[in-house]
Amino acid sequence: MLSRVADSLYWMSRYLERAEHTTRLLDVNLNLMLDESPISAERRWQRVLDALGRPKNIEWTGEPYALTQALTFDTDNKASILSCIIAARENSRHVREQISTEQWHRLNSLYLQVTRPELQHRTLSEALGAGMTQPSEFLQSVMEAAHQFQGVTDSTMNHGEGWQFIQVGRYIERACATALLLQAYHVDLWEHPERAIDGNEYLDWMGLLRSATAFEAYCKVYTADLTPDQIFEFLLLDEEFPHSVRFSIDSLQCALEKIQGDSGRSRADGLRRLSGRLQSSLNYSSVDEILNQDVVAYLGGIQAQCRAIHETIYELYVDYSIQAALAG
Repeated sequence: MLSRVADSLYWMSRYLERAEHTTRLLDVNLNLMLDESPISAERRWQRVLDALGRPKNIEWTGEPYALTQALTFDTDNKASILSCIIAARENSRHVREQISTEQWHRLNSLYLQVTRPELQHRTLSEALGAGMTQPSEFLQSVMEAAHQFQGVTDSTMNHGEGWQFIQVGRYIERACATALLLQAYHVDLWEHPERAIDGNEYLDWMGLLRSATAFEAYCKVYTADLTPDQIFEFLLLDEEFPHSVRFSIDSLQCALEKIQGDSGRSRADGLRRLSGRLQSSLNYSSVDEILNQDVVAYLGGIQAQCRAIHETIYELYVDYSIQAALAG
C-alpha cells in the first residue's frame, strides 16, 4: 500500500475516534451537572481537561457551556470536535478511491452537520439552546454518526490492508484515551483508598464508566456494585470490553500482525516486539500488582509505549526511505 494512503486511513480513523471520545466526555459531564455542587463541578471539569491531555489555550473558567463551546467548535484548538471531524474528512478525501461510497457519505454528512452556518459565530447556548436542539442532543447525534461510520466501515469495506490501518488508528487512539482517562481520575478514586466515600464519589465512578461507554457492560460483569478497584480492572484489563486498554491493545496487535503478514516486511521485528511487550504486560498483570505500584507512572508508560508504536509504524509504513523499502 502507498504510504500516503496508509497515512490518510490511519489518521482518518484516529481523528474520528478522538472526536467521538471528546464528545462522550462532554455529554456525560453536562448530564451530571444537575447533581453536583460548585466544588465538585470545578473538580469534574478540571478532570475533563486532564482526560483530554490539557489542550492548549483551553482553561476552565467556571462556565461549563463556555468550555464545551471551546472543546466543540473552536478550530484554533486542534483537539476540538470540529477540528477532528474536519481533519478526518480531509484525510478521507485524500483516499476517496480507497474507501466505500457509504463511508464517504457518512463522514461527509457528519462534516456538514457540524459545520452548519447557524452553528458558527454563536455561543453554544445560543446555537444549541435557542429552539434548535439541546447540547446533549447535538453531542449524541455526533456520537451516533461516528458509530455509524464504524459500522459502515466494517460492513462495506474490504477487510484488507487498508481496513487494517483503520483498525490500527482506532485502537491506538482508544488505548491512549482510556489510559489518560484513568490517569485523570487516579487522584480522586485510587490515590487514597482509605478515604470515606461520599455521594459525589458514586457519581464520579458512574461518570468514569459512562465516559468509556462502560456502565452497562460493567454491571453485567460485576452487577451494580461500584468499587474503584473493580472499575480500574474493568477499564484496564478486561479482555472482552471494546473500550478497555487490554482489548484495544489486543486489537491493535492483531491488525499489525495482519499488516506485517500482507506486506512481507522483514524489518517489522522491532514493531512486533514493541506491541507484543505491551500486550503481554496487560495480559499477564493483575489489578492488585498494578495498584500496588505507581499507577500514574504505569498508565503514563502505556501512553509512552503507544507513542513508540506510532513512531515505529511511521518509520515502517509512512516515512520510510527507498533504500529501507528495498531492503525490506
